[in-house]
Amino acid sequence: MKDYRDYSLLSYNTFGMDVKASRFLEYTSVDELVMLLSECRNDKPFLHIGGGSNLLFTSDFKGTVLHSAIKGFEIVGETDSYVDIKVGAGEVWDNFVEYTVCNGLYGAENLSIIPGEVGASAVQNIGAYGVEVKDIINTVHALCIEDLSSKDFTNEECCYSYRNSIFKGDVKGKYIVTYVTYRLSKIENYHIRYGNISLELEKKGLALSLHNVRNVIIDVRHSKLPEPSVLGNAGSFFMNPVVGVEKFDELLALYPDMPHYPFDENRIKIPAGWLIDKCGWKGKRVGLAGVYEKQALVLVNYGGATAGNIIGLADEIIKSVENRFGVTLLPEVNYI
Repeated sequence: MKDYRDYSLLSYNTFGMDVKASRFLEYTSVDELVMLLSECRNDKPFLHIGGGSNLLFTSDFKGTVLHSAIKGFEIVGETDSYVDIKVGAGEVWDNFVEYTVCNGLYGAENLSIIPGEVGASAVQNIGAYGVEVKDIINTVHALCIEDLSSKDFTNEECCYSYRNSIFKGDVKGKYIVTYVTYRLSKIENYHIRYGNISLELEKKGLALSLHNVRNVIIDVRHSKLPEPSVLGNAGSFFMNPVVGVEKFDELLALYPDMPHYPFDENRIKIPAGWLIDKCGWKGKRVGLAGVYEKQALVLVNYGGATAGNIIGLADEIIKSVENRFGVTLLPEVNYI
């Protein structure tokens, strides 16, 4: 267990904001978490963070920050067709993906090298290349901050939707995720139609396998996304907008080449990066902040940018897309 005062959060946010927390607490077990919450749960303000890959700190945090260091993988169920694996919320997400691929388990490979930790995956409903983590979550194990009781949320109870869950809605700030149980398939099954995964496999002359799909996805992501250690960023800054059929038809008539993906029976998802690129933002730099030259969905800190610089740039992009397309972009990043 760690307990620090006036603690730098530089290594806990991928945007590279050199801010401090008045107090920083890190725990390695549920028992330690219970003990800490008994003491600090009424501290104001109070914030639980993961790897900080979805946060933009606007200033020093004048309160208590908690961070999970609960680790470990445990097989808690198995049949001929699937394996249930319970994972500590403090595990690095991609370490878990690597574990599944190395053990011949299907379902997580499309989510390779998404930054962050296991606990946050269940809160954010992370997704990439046609797969969302909700597709493999069986149970989310959490601790109630108010009465320190444990609760297991079924997949259905998590109310998952695009980049959303009950933990960002009805029970926001009321529970802390301690473990997540994922259900991985033993049966060979791939999702390679989204994006250019199938094409990349063919170009490289690679056979269809878990390792090859993971490696291709890693290569594609590396080609599009900067390393936070080089350029501060939070990956995708905006969520892909979802529009109704009428609005979609209107836009498609104007832009026949517009990429799009079905969301449900009545709505279509449009890539935010394409909209931003069409507005001329890709590669554009505004002072110490900018839009990444290889992926318009990524805002970057060129070194020394303030949160205000990043937010100001984001606001200008939102206005630009609204003016041209009549579509409102929403940040995926949380401003703290």
